[in-house]
Amino acid sequence: MNNPFASPLIFGLLLSAAIHNTVVAQSEQSPPNVVFLAVDDMNDFVGCLDSRPNAITPNIDRLAARGVCFTNGHTAGVFCAPSRAAIFSGQYASTTGCYETPNYFVHHPEIESLQTSFAKAGYTTLGAGKLFHHPAGAIDQRGWTEYFLRNQFQREGGWALESWSSDTPVPQPFPASVYNKGKEITGGLFLEWGAVPKDREEEMADTIRANWAVEQLSRKHDKPFFLACGFYAPHYPNYCPQKYFDLYDRDAIETPAFREDDLADLPDKIRKQRQNRKKVHYDKLVAMGAWKDALHGYLACTSYADAMVGRILNALESSPYADNTIVVLWSDHGYHVGEKGQWGKHTLWERTSNVPFVWAGPGIAKGERTDVTVSLIDIYPTLVERCNLPAPRQKLEGVSLASTLKNPAEANDRTVYLPYITPGEYTLMNRDWRFIHYDEKNQELYNVKEDPHEWNNLASDPQYASVITRLRDSAPAEFADPEPRLNSRRDLVVEGETFRWDKGKGNYVPHPKYLPYTDPVLKQKQSKKGR
Repeated sequence: MNNPFASPLIFGLLLSAAIHNTVVAQSEQSPPNVVFLAVDDMNDFVGCLDSRPNAITPNIDRLAARGVCFTNGHTAGVFCAPSRAAIFSGQYASTTGCYETPNYFVHHPEIESLQTSFAKAGYTTLGAGKLFHHPAGAIDQRGWTEYFLRNQFQREGGWALESWSSDTPVPQPFPASVYNKGKEITGGLFLEWGAVPKDREEEMADTIRANWAVEQLSRKHDKPFFLACGFYAPHYPNYCPQKYFDLYDRDAIETPAFREDDLADLPDKIRKQRQNRKKVHYDKLVAMGAWKDALHGYLACTSYADAMVGRILNALESSPYADNTIVVLWSDHGYHVGEKGQWGKHTLWERTSNVPFVWAGPGIAKGERTDVTVSLIDIYPTLVERCNLPAPRQKLEGVSLASTLKNPAEANDRTVYLPYITPGEYTLMNRDWRFIHYDEKNQELYNVKEDPHEWNNLASDPQYASVITRLRDSAPAEFADPEPRLNSRRDLVVEGETFRWDKGKGNYVPHPKYLPYTDPVLKQKQSKKGR
């Protein structure tokens, strides 16, 4: 029987499909926008990576659900400064000399930064928060249409990005954690955790940055944009509103896998150092019964960072730019919270190197997880290819992940490299192995497929000599000398809205208006020191 509505129906469906395909094709042909989201010290506990303990991160998880989540993604530097220098320069510390410093743009002005490549391609470039490392003068100013700073002091102090200062809320009384109770804290806030007043979330530095990024997505942009927003959380201090602590039952938090004799088979050069760090931090936390408390603070701040990411994702999804925007989320490195008796980063093991690394948007597969080995050094060349950016002057040392993002299942694994703090020291890793090299007599080798906790060092076993030889082929042949530290050899000169470093004796001291933390007695002491 003929259906008089069949032909019109089929025609309508075909026409609808043709229009949809045309819109998609046009979207893929026009330059995509990029939303570039950085978090700090966030390890692989996020929900979409299924690690233990598992953080509550619904927003990162939903980003992964509509894109590609790399379960075997690794940092390009073992702490903030070298990692971020590598990402924005596209070169490892073994090439730039930025083993401990972020200032590739001062000592190597020929290097074109990531945002500079976007600017040269005609993009509007918008930045906020901790994208580069945070000390005064450490932001690469080149190529930004606008770089948001939340107060005037940040400009007066050479764009320093202090996230915890006199204008941000902290728990009271201060310090808040049992680990630091009774201490006079005038510097960092290591192993410090606690809840800020619940009605002051909008005053927190990361919240202010997220809100600024949301505002940018509500504006009309006549050109494609590169919108980068860096969050300080979950970097210590682990301060966030109580509602994020309330997401977790402290007593039910699962502590990471731990082996008491784990450090016994380390090479001589590193064993004593790691044993000492274990005594100072991990052993003290355990003796105080505070391991789960410290974990609680870290997980709460991971969830807070995720909530800020969620604000930006919500704004993007409701904006006109939703269909033609690539989102990249990355953490500068991981973070030990008891594994191998360590607390922090600065290691060449999995917990420091493995990071959340998620991409979503046009030309990217949806809802895919892949264990292909990749590095944050791959970000720059991937964006060059996907956004048709001009090739920078320097050689990019990563590889483009564009084809992997399109077809993750077809990607071949490779060995990636991670330099350490001293030239010639590094780790090499892939799906099966991790090789750590300090020198010819001090090495580590782990079969990570069979030994994911890296408990059994196989480096001294002759039967694995060929594995080590094969892995070492991926290491650089030469290593640059470390670049000098700026504030010991140069003067910071602030001129209106910008700053520069000049040759000098080293004039930089913390700005006297910068009074970190809100304890009145401590503020008075800090004020006297500032003068």
